Amino acid sequence: MRHPRHWGSALRTLAAAVTAVVALSPATASAHAASGAPAGTAAPRTEVAVSAVDLDGPAISTVQVTVKNAGPDRMRSLKVSFAGPVGWAVQPSSQTVEGTFAAGATARATFRVQVPERRLGFTVRTFTATATYRGGDGLGTATGTRTELSGTPVASLAAAYNNVAVTDEANPAPGDYDGEGNSFSAQKLAAAGLTRGAVVEALGARLTWPDVAPGSKDNVAASGQAVALSGAGGKLVFLGSGVGSGATGSATVHYTDGTTTTGTFGFPNWSFDPANAHGATLVASSDGRNRPNGYGNAGIAYRVFAHAIALDPAKQVSFVVLPANAGIHLFAMALAP
Repeated sequence: MRHPRHWGSALRTLAAAVTAVVALSPATASAHAASGAPAGTAAPRTEVAVSAVDLDGPAISTVQVTVKNAGPDRMRSLKVSFAGPVGWAVQPSSQTVEGTFAAGATARATFRVQVPERRLGFTVRTFTATATYRGGDGLGTATGTRTELSGTPVASLAAAYNNVAVTDEANPAPGDYDGEGNSFSAQKLAAAGLTRGAVVEALGARLTWPDVAPGSKDNVAASGQAVALSGAGGKLVFLGSGVGSGATGSATVHYTDGTTTTGTFGFPNWSFDPANAHGATLVASSDGRNRPNGYGNAGIAYRVFAHAIALDPAKQVSFVVLPANAGIHLFAMALAP
């Protein structure tokens, strides 16, 4: 392993030696027999695959990109580019692959990536390779991505609680739901049916209201946390509320087969915004709120909502990466048919 200060010169030296290797599959000999896809079937598409990336840095990792000509015509003028996470150095960033490739043939290009020291906690790293070409499937470009995971998602949403949303009217001091020391009243939420550990049915899901004492951490202000979740369903339902009017973002669901689904959702502000803002559904409404010096704002509704993103019901969920927007506050999430 080279010391980080030598990476720049090492990468430049390696770049000069990088070559693209062409490997022909056994099917190449008969590649000229096909000139197009049968009527009524989808035309084959160029395949771009990225090899595994060693994230045990600081180090320089070798990555191989494979391009397969799945089209009916010979592929030519092939150029492959590769990129890692923002700020990661890659040598070379792109390269031209000499020659032409028959249907079924594969070309391989090798890149070097400067991998920094591992970060603590859970991270998702995405690597992208893009091929441009003439001939082949006739589309001219194809892209492949690879996601590498480091660390372990937190065991549950409750394990990620980082904010106090609910306090007792006799002791509101621990609350700070909105960044100004305000919080929901436990008494008023109970009157609306939200008691400790209560089952909440919303959007086809059975969710559980936080089973913690008032004044304890009871919700997640979203900031891209990865949370373990198992099971399958047609949608993932979130129970929460917003702080401010911009409480929207994208959540990414990772399946056990390595694929993902990303969906956007949001919540209205816990008060004043229209109850259907961002497409949310009102679940419960409580009267007033706790302020740092005691209960107040009687006659004003402070609310909890549900929203959902669509999933592939045929796949098993492994974990969820929450939106990177701390205005989104989540009390629970659950899978639904």
